[in-house]
Amino acid sequence: MAGKVKWVTDIEKSVLINNFEKRGWVQVTENEDWNFYWMSVQTIRNVFSVETGYRLSDDQIVNHFPNHYELTRKDLMVKNIKRYRKELEKEGDENGKYLYLDFVPVTYMLPADYNLFVEEFRKSPSSTWIMKPCGKAQGKGIFLINKLSQIKKWSRDSKTSSYKLGFCRFCTVKYTPSTSELDNMFVHLTNVAIQKHGVRTDFQAGHGGSLSNLRLYLESTRGKEVTSKLFDEIHWIIVQSLKAVAVNASPSLTSSTANDRILKYNLINDTLNIAVPNGEIPDCKWNKSPPKEVLGNYEILYDEELAQGDGADRELRSRQGQSLGPRAGRSRDSGRAALTTWK
Repeated sequence: MAGKVKWVTDIEKSVLINNFEKRGWVQVTENEDWNFYWMSVQTIRNVFSVETGYRLSDDQIVNHFPNHYELTRKDLMVKNIKRYRKELEKEGDENGKYLYLDFVPVTYMLPADYNLFVEEFRKSPSSTWIMKPCGKAQGKGIFLINKLSQIKKWSRDSKTSSYKLGFCRFCTVKYTPSTSELDNMFVHLTNVAIQKHGVRTDFQAGHGGSLSNLRLYLESTRGKEVTSKLFDEIHWIIVQSLKAVAVNASPSLTSSTANDRILKYNLINDTLNIAVPNGEIPDCKWNKSPPKEVLGNYEILYDEELAQGDGADRELRSRQGQSLGPRAGRSRDSGRAALTTWK
């Protein structure tokens, strides 16, 4: 190697620092030359602001998209999904793909859309709506309403891959639409910051266990066919959400249990192995398709290069009940597993 990767972070978390140090990377300050900078949301906003005009050099990597708010603010998420649907409609969409972008409920921005919301609310006055602040995370400021009077102050008079060891999030109290539970956040929110105060089962310890363990649990209790169909639907939602740029900008790096700490450490370890292969100084000319052996516990859900060359409308077939998950999609002719390539 020509030299060692120089890293800096403004987030003092052991799962990050241990991963950097085990690679023999060199810690520097933000004012020195660096190759890898793990930034907080606020820092990356400041560094890449219009005023600074900062641009990454060919040997630098950061952990966020500079304009990540387009991916993570709830109001912008909704805006981008709506834009994505309109693009599909303009293309003709003869197979009706955009009709299946139904995983995001009817959404209004208040106070701008208050009158439209009132009109929709009155069509079904017994319905329950969830209110979310556009720019907050970890369950802060979220509440549910079933009366217009509860939101009067907003009137005017927001390559795809899945990590197999990623943790699952559950409510610690079984869901019920009962109005008597509107204030019970243990029923309605899966945010770790909320549910860590609830009473968890053994399976939920560590925020619900890993995704792979959840799959094994469901296969043993519900059967492989039902489980595969469920995961195909989950993967489809993930891919379509990312096409409309909707992800979490502020995941929790704090560990509440030993298993949680191990899980997050391994997740960051596998991510760094892909983002900075062999611990080499970043180079913008790198091959962006990592070999299978470095994926670790990641599995590819969508490969745009393969998708562009795949003439079959596999996405539509999936929605019609033909399995396309990681355990499906096998070629009857060759017997080999075909990589999922939703478009």
